[in-house]
Amino acid sequence: MAVQKLPIAKAINESLRKAMETDPKVLIMGEDVGKLGGVFRVTDGLFKDFGEDRVIDTPLAESGIVGTAIGLALRGYRPVVEIQFDGFVFPAYDQIVTQLAKMHARALGKIKLPVVVRIPYGGGIGAVEHHSESPETLFAHVAGLKVVSPSNASDAYWMMQQAIQCDDPVIFFEPKRRYWDKGELDTEAIPGPLHAARTVRDGSDLTLVAYGPMVKVCLEAAAAAQEEGKSIEVVDLRSMSPIDFDAIQASVERTRRLVVVHEAPVFYGAGAEIAARITERCFYHLEAPVLRVGGYHAPYPPARLEEEYLPGLDRVLDAVDRSLAY
Repeated sequence: MAVQKLPIAKAINESLRKAMETDPKVLIMGEDVGKLGGVFRVTDGLFKDFGEDRVIDTPLAESGIVGTAIGLALRGYRPVVEIQFDGFVFPAYDQIVTQLAKMHARALGKIKLPVVVRIPYGGGIGAVEHHSESPETLFAHVAGLKVVSPSNASDAYWMMQQAIQCDDPVIFFEPKRRYWDKGELDTEAIPGPLHAARTVRDGSDLTLVAYGPMVKVCLEAAAAAQEEGKSIEVVDLRSMSPIDFDAIQASVERTRRLVVVHEAPVFYGAGAEIAARITERCFYHLEAPVLRVGGYHAPYPPARLEEEYLPGLDRVLDAVDRSLAY
């Protein structure tokens, strides 16, 4: 078994390397992804091994990066583009929403756009403005895009492999505050479907659903709640579009309570859609309303205040207590 312990950043690096070795049509593009290896060093060493024709340092022009990737995809390539930080993606939003997401349908299915857009996202690193946002629902709302986020090294590796192999555009959100969290990776394991949720902790009293950076917080909350005799199930959503509602429903029908947690603002967040769908599906099973824990509907604060903004252990446990009190 090819099992090793790697941080998420290194797992993504290994996945990109594997994809490039396997398919000469896989290219990497982005700001400083080449010689520097990316600001988080996720693409470190790939420029040296694959050269400037396949690991391409681009100008600081996100619209141009994605537009070029669309053209390459139309010519049979499988470009993986990096947007350096979450808040930098908006100059490319027009290309992503009006071109990348729509060309397949516009061509009546006759063309494919296998583009992966990598976006480091979320807070927790003490960064300045535009470097700590969670804009995933802005993309999940758009038909034609698939939106995913790994929470551990194994998923980071395998989900990147699956995203690159996918013939549809995939927005791949990487939780930057977890880049250096280590986990076991088996590079010979057969992965489950890209968009399937996964139960990462079994429980019977309440279900916590999270994705990306908040999965770790929810696991910590479940461990803390167990000390008080509460059995909490934790479901890692892994995909924000499509959402594996069946997995959430199956868990909620057992536990009868649901709390959804994400860094993005609660207002119009992924938790709102999950709450609505699960309330429709599980109305007669629920013993409490579906609760949501997330960021505030306000611009992301300065670094010294971000721990007050981000959902933490206390806020998750408060929601657990409120749900169990019904």
